[in-house]
This record gives sequence, structure tokens and C-alpha cells, in this order.
Amino acid sequence: MICLVSIGYDYRGWMQFQQLQYFVAVAETRHFTRAADLVHVAQPSLSQQIKALERELGADLFLRARGNITLTDAGEALLPLARRILADADTARHEVLELVQLRSGRIRLGATPSLCTGLLPDVLRAFHDRYPGIRLLIEEGGSHDLVRELARGALDLALVVLPLPTPSPALTTVELLREDLVVVSSPEAAVPGRGRTVRISDLEGERLVMFRHGYDLRELTVAACRAEGFEPDFAVEGGEMDAVLGFVRAGLGVAVVPRMVATKSGRGLRVTPLARPGLHRTIALAHRSDVAPPRAARELQRMLLER
Repeated sequence: MICLVSIGYDYRGWMQFQQLQYFVAVAETRHFTRAADLVHVAQPSLSQQIKALERELGADLFLRARGNITLTDAGEALLPLARRILADADTARHEVLELVQLRSGRIRLGATPSLCTGLLPDVLRAFHDRYPGIRLLIEEGGSHDLVRELARGALDLALVVLPLPTPSPALTTVELLREDLVVVSSPEAAVPGRGRTVRISDLEGERLVMFRHGYDLRELTVAACRAEGFEPDFAVEGGEMDAVLGFVRAGLGVAVVPRMVATKSGRGLRVTPLARPGLHRTIALAHRSDVAPPRAARELQRMLLER
């Protein structure tokens, strides 16, 4: 049903969308039988709908002389409005179809910088190749910041590290992967512990290149060192992922980073696994519980979970 627009006299009511289609078909063909053929309906049904529309409006829309159908003043007033309503409805139908078929739209995705470096490039490339009309808007941040942005509706999906800093029933999380952490150092530097693996205790006395406050990897590394009974010694602190890797390459110290990042950014770095049980982090996809992600975001979610 479509709300009737005023056509020049005192009437407000409702008309059926189908009635507008029939009215425009008769107005354009000036013939009831040809109009019925045009809209694929029996001629008596079309005539009945036109009469029903005229009753609702309280005015005749056509002058019906034998072999000669013309518009009344009311019909002339209604015709441009009806055409516009039908055109707007057709545009809306096509726009919705574009979204449903993923030919247009956007995804607002949040992710930690390490995941933007390690996990996302290949997945986003595959998604873009399949759905080139979907705009990808990426926001980097720590899990705490991303959770806040999700809660206020600024993001459709976010890749976060579990456990969340402030768990909330308003968010739904789906575990995506469990990732090992490794130690990276410059090729010229001695490997802590001087073995094929590094224990957390081997980092005591080592100069660490450390991420900024609020960064998940910082909290994880510091907590692991304290569990071994020592406070880590920072050579440099406060950087994001690219800066930390650059400082390590320059020989300023060693860092604990995700294996995926070390693998993708390993040029100029020595990568040493952590001895068992090692350090791990759990990556999850998060979205608001009260609102389903848009169709395009759900498709990206499916590709991430099936990667």
C-alpha cells in the first residue's frame, strides 16, 4: 500500500500500488484492453481496480466515450505523481536487489593492527575479487576500542582478541582461530636462550620492543613475564605493529608477535618459536547481539570462518 499524495482537492487516504500501475497503463495506452495486456491482467479485473481507485479518490480519472479514452482533470493531476511513485518504487527495488545480490554496499570492519597485517589482506583480496562493488571500510584499534565502536553502532563486525577486556552480553563473539606467538629479533642479534626455542624466562634481562598501552600483545607479554617472576625491560615502547617490527629490525631489541605477522613480515627478522606451552591468543569475530550484520558483512564473516 502507498500513501496517496494530495492531487489538488481535499482528500487523504490510501491507494494500492497495483491500482497505480493499472491507472498509468490506461493513461499511456488510452485503451483498457491494451492496458490489461500490458500489465498481464484480465481486462475486467483492471477495469474493476480503476473504478475502485476512482471511488477512493472521489473523482473520475477517465472520460469513457466509445473508442475514445481521455484523462479528466483529476487524472491529469494524478498521472505525474503516479509515475513518480512507480519510478521511486522501481529504483528502491533495484537498490535492494543490488544489496541482496552483493553488487553494492559497504562493510565497516574493525581489527587489531596485527590482524590487519597478518590475517586480513588475503581474505579481503578474495572478498573484493568476488564482490568488487562492496566498499570495505577498515578501522584499526585495540580490542577495547573496537568493542566500544561496535556497541555504538560504528562498526558492523570486528576481529578482537579473547577474552574481551569488558565482556558484554550485548556482543556476540564467534571464535575464529588460536594463534601462536613467536619471538622476533634482528639477524645480527643473539637469540635469547641460544636455542631453537625461547622460554619466557629467557626474556629476563633482554631489552624488549614493546607495544603501546592498551595493545592486547603488550598485556599478554607483560603478564607472561610476571608469571615467571620478573618485570620486562623495555628498550622502546609505545609503537604499533609496523613500528615495533621496524625497531626490532634496527636491532633495538626483541619482541613477541603473532606467528602470522612474523611470517608475512619476516624479511630482515629472525623468528624463533616459544618453548611449550608457549603463548597463544584467541581471535574472534564480534558483532552486536541485537542487530544482525548487513548481508555483505555476513558474507565476509562466512569467508573468514571458512578460510
